[in-house]
Amino acid sequence: MQVVVLAGGFGTRLRPWTNHVAKPLLPLLDRTLLERVVESLPDGLVDEVLVAAGFGIEQMREHFAEIDIAYPVRIIEEFEPLGTGGAIGNCRDHLSGTFCVMNGDLLSSVNVAEMLDYHRSQGGLATISLWEVEDPTRFGVCDIRDDGRIHRFQEKPSLEEACSNMINAGCYILEPEIFERMPAGFHSMERDVFTPIAAEGLLNGFAFEGHFVDAGTPESWLEAMQVCLAQQRWQSGASNASGSWLGPDSIVSGEVQDSAIGEEAEVIEGASVNGSSLLRGARIETDAVVQDCLIGEWAHIGEGARLTGVVVDYRATVPAGHVQTGGTFEADE
Repeated sequence: MQVVVLAGGFGTRLRPWTNHVAKPLLPLLDRTLLERVVESLPDGLVDEVLVAAGFGIEQMREHFAEIDIAYPVRIIEEFEPLGTGGAIGNCRDHLSGTFCVMNGDLLSSVNVAEMLDYHRSQGGLATISLWEVEDPTRFGVCDIRDDGRIHRFQEKPSLEEACSNMINAGCYILEPEIFERMPAGFHSMERDVFTPIAAEGLLNGFAFEGHFVDAGTPESWLEAMQVCLAQQRWQSGASNASGSWLGPDSIVSGEVQDSAIGEEAEVIEGASVNGSSLLRGARIETDAVVQDCLIGEWAHIGEGARLTGVVVDYRATVPAGHVQTGGTFEADE
């Protein structure tokens, strides 16, 4: 089965990191976000991964040409915004047979092999993964019945209008006939395709449990990092006694807890890092405290600085004693 990964966004919520690197290539421990999205797929199930992307095309091509990965990766370029449906439609000439689509922001525990079997047993044009939430208003909401069919699909309804608390969890199994239901150009898969085929009884729902994280914001990026830490999802580096991952050639003399310390990064004695992601070469000086932060490559956090919930730019220098809660700290031009 071929897999399409929707990665067409600019990653604006993760700036300034994404001013330097396309979001699918940002590292979650020692693998990129894109690799984390598809690593839940059994190797034997994947013939090819197609990345529908509009930004960082050459970066992605170079990255996947250099790494050892179990399946070929092809980048399908979007020359203009196409929406979720248009992005899938743009891959049409490269697809054959039943295929899978995954949202490029999402890390989930959905069992795609079981989902494919379920899809085949149900029939229809599409099966979407479902996740239960308390507040469904930010998502596509599904009215699923005992027969496994989704009879109604609502995109981001109000709390009063929501037909259930089961949401679209960003993984789809689609039949090639779905393309006949897709308008040309920019369109929404959820509104323009799933809604009408649900009314015809051609849309199935596959509920799963475990984890479901949209890694598109600084807060959820750290949540995705914690999932990777808890499951020990790394191939290089090591862990410490406080639940952190320490990348190759990193130097940790200070206190590090529930964090990812990238390759060649340094945490100097007397510094404290908690619940944070440090990318390659970052350096935290003595007496600095870093809590729930994203620290970019080769950033330097000065002695005695106090950062909470801050996204620090690549190669930024945070002055000694600087105190900041929230927001970003950008490098001087």
